[in-house]
Amino acid sequence: IRLKFLNDTEEVAVARPEDTVGILKSKYFPGQESQMKLIYRGQLLQDQARTLRSLRITDNCVIHCHRSRGATAATPALPDPGPAGPTAPGLPLGGGTLMVPTVMVVLALGWYFRINYRQLFTAPATVSLIGVTVLVTFLAFGVY
Repeated sequence: IRLKFLNDTEEVAVARPEDTVGILKSKYFPGQESQMKLIYRGQLLQDQARTLRSLRITDNCVIHCHRSRGATAATPALPDPGPAGPTAPGLPLGGGTLMVPTVMVVLALGWYFRINYRQLFTAPATVSLIGVTVLVTFLAFGVY
Protein backbone atom coordinates (compact mmCIF):
# COMPACT_ATOMS: atom_id res chain seq x y z
CA ILE A 1 0.00 0.00 0.00
CA ARG A 2 1.25 3.51 -0.73
CA LEU A 3 0.70 6.15 1.95
CA LYS A 4 0.56 9.60 0.35
CA PHE A 5 0.92 12.74 2.44
CA LEU A 6 -0.21 16.32 1.84
CA ASN A 7 3.31 17.43 0.87
CA ASP A 8 3.23 14.88 -2.02
CA THR A 9 5.66 12.47 -0.36
CA GLU A 10 4.87 8.79 -0.41
CA GLU A 11 5.79 5.90 1.84
CA VAL A 12 5.33 2.24 1.02
CA ALA A 13 3.44 0.35 3.73
CA VAL A 14 3.57 -3.42 3.93
CA ALA A 15 0.25 -4.76 5.18
CA ARG A 16 -1.80 -7.93 4.94
CA PRO A 17 -5.43 -7.96 3.75
CA GLU A 18 -6.59 -9.11 7.20
CA ASP A 19 -4.94 -6.12 8.93
CA THR A 20 -7.34 -3.51 10.26
CA VAL A 21 -7.24 0.26 9.87
CA GLY A 22 -6.25 0.51 13.54
CA ILE A 23 -3.31 -1.87 13.04
CA LEU A 24 -2.15 0.12 10.02
CA LYS A 25 -2.28 3.37 12.01
CA SER A 26 -0.47 1.93 15.03
CA LYS A 27 2.20 0.31 12.85
CA TYR A 28 3.08 3.40 10.79
CA PHE A 29 2.04 6.22 13.14
CA PRO A 30 2.82 5.01 16.68
CA GLY A 31 1.55 7.36 19.36
CA GLN A 32 -0.36 9.45 16.82
CA GLU A 33 -3.19 7.11 15.92
CA SER A 34 -5.89 9.50 17.12
CA GLN A 35 -4.45 12.40 15.10
CA MET A 36 -4.06 10.54 11.80
CA LYS A 37 -6.88 10.61 9.26
CA LEU A 38 -6.70 8.03 6.48
CA ILE A 39 -8.66 8.60 3.28
CA TYR A 40 -9.21 5.98 0.58
CA ARG A 41 -11.12 6.84 -2.61
CA GLY A 42 -12.53 9.97 -1.01
CA GLN A 43 -13.86 8.05 2.00
CA LEU A 44 -12.57 8.72 5.51
CA LEU A 45 -11.54 5.45 7.16
CA GLN A 46 -13.08 5.98 10.60
CA ASP A 47 -13.87 2.41 11.66
CA GLN A 48 -10.66 1.14 13.25
CA ALA A 49 -11.90 -2.47 13.22
CA ARG A 50 -12.51 -2.76 9.47
CA THR A 51 -10.03 -4.88 7.57
CA LEU A 52 -8.24 -3.74 4.47
CA ARG A 53 -9.88 -6.58 2.54
CA SER A 54 -13.39 -5.41 3.53
CA LEU A 55 -12.50 -1.91 2.31
CA ARG A 56 -11.23 -3.41 -1.00
CA ILE A 57 -7.74 -2.02 -0.41
CA THR A 58 -5.43 -4.19 -2.49
CA ASP A 59 -1.82 -4.21 -3.64
CA ASN A 60 -0.42 -0.82 -4.70
CA CYS A 61 -3.51 1.17 -3.62
CA VAL A 62 -3.02 4.76 -2.44
CA ILE A 63 -4.23 5.87 0.97
CA HIS A 64 -4.04 9.60 1.64
CA CYS A 65 -2.81 10.51 5.12
CA HIS A 66 -3.58 13.72 7.00
CA ARG A 67 -2.34 14.55 10.47
CA SER A 68 -4.87 16.71 12.29
CA ARG A 69 -3.57 19.34 14.64
CA GLY A 70 -3.78 18.28 18.24
CA ALA A 71 -2.48 19.56 21.56
CA THR A 72 -0.97 16.19 22.44
CA ALA A 73 1.36 15.93 19.46
CA ALA A 74 4.68 14.48 20.63
CA THR A 75 6.55 14.60 17.33
CA PRO A 76 5.17 15.69 13.98
CA ALA A 77 4.77 12.89 11.46
CA LEU A 78 4.68 15.31 8.56
CA PRO A 79 6.70 18.45 7.99
CA ASP A 80 4.54 21.54 8.32
CA PRO A 81 4.18 23.12 4.85
CA GLY A 82 3.42 26.53 6.38
CA PRO A 83 4.56 29.83 4.92
CA ALA A 84 8.22 30.72 5.19
CA GLY A 85 7.75 34.37 6.11
CA PRO A 86 6.28 35.71 9.35
CA THR A 87 2.57 36.48 9.31
CA ALA A 88 0.13 37.71 11.89
CA PRO A 89 -1.86 34.92 13.57
CA GLY A 90 -5.19 34.36 11.86
CA LEU A 91 -4.31 36.67 8.95
CA PRO A 92 -2.81 34.70 6.07
CA LEU A 93 -1.71 37.00 3.29
CA GLY A 94 -2.06 35.60 -0.18
CA GLY A 95 -3.22 36.66 -3.60
CA GLY A 96 -6.85 35.85 -2.83
CA THR A 97 -6.89 37.85 0.39
CA LEU A 98 -5.74 41.02 -1.36
CA MET A 99 -7.90 40.63 -4.47
CA VAL A 100 -11.08 42.30 -3.14
CA PRO A 101 -9.30 45.40 -1.75
CA THR A 102 -7.33 45.73 -5.00
CA VAL A 103 -10.49 45.61 -7.13
CA MET A 104 -12.16 48.13 -4.82
CA VAL A 105 -9.23 50.54 -5.16
CA VAL A 106 -9.32 50.22 -8.97
CA LEU A 107 -13.07 50.89 -8.97
CA ALA A 108 -12.62 53.89 -6.68
CA LEU A 109 -10.00 55.27 -9.06
CA GLY A 110 -12.38 54.72 -11.97
CA TRP A 111 -15.13 56.65 -10.21
CA TYR A 112 -12.68 59.40 -9.21
CA PHE A 113 -11.66 59.91 -12.82
CA ARG A 114 -15.30 59.66 -13.96
CA ILE A 115 -16.32 62.46 -11.59
CA ASN A 116 -13.31 64.75 -12.07
CA TYR A 117 -12.70 64.18 -15.78
CA ARG A 118 -16.26 63.91 -17.02
CA GLN A 119 -15.38 64.96 -20.55
CA LEU A 120 -13.22 61.82 -21.08
CA PHE A 121 -16.05 59.38 -20.29
CA THR A 122 -18.65 58.57 -22.92
CA ALA A 123 -22.11 57.24 -22.08
CA PRO A 124 -21.14 53.58 -22.79
CA ALA A 125 -18.05 53.96 -20.59
CA THR A 126 -20.17 55.31 -17.73
CA VAL A 127 -22.74 52.52 -18.11
CA SER A 128 -19.91 49.97 -18.13
CA LEU A 129 -18.43 51.46 -14.95
CA ILE A 130 -21.84 51.28 -13.27
CA GLY A 131 -22.27 47.66 -14.37
CA VAL A 132 -18.84 46.58 -13.15
CA THR A 133 -19.44 48.35 -9.83
CA VAL A 134 -22.77 46.57 -9.33
CA LEU A 135 -21.25 43.20 -10.30
CA VAL A 136 -18.27 43.59 -7.95
CA THR A 137 -20.58 44.73 -5.14
CA PHE A 138 -22.76 41.64 -5.51
CA LEU A 139 -19.72 39.40 -5.67
CA ALA A 140 -18.11 41.01 -2.60
CA PHE A 141 -21.29 40.69 -0.53
CA GLY A 142 -21.85 37.17 -1.81
CA VAL A 143 -18.38 36.04 -0.75
CA TYR A 144 -18.42 37.73 2.63
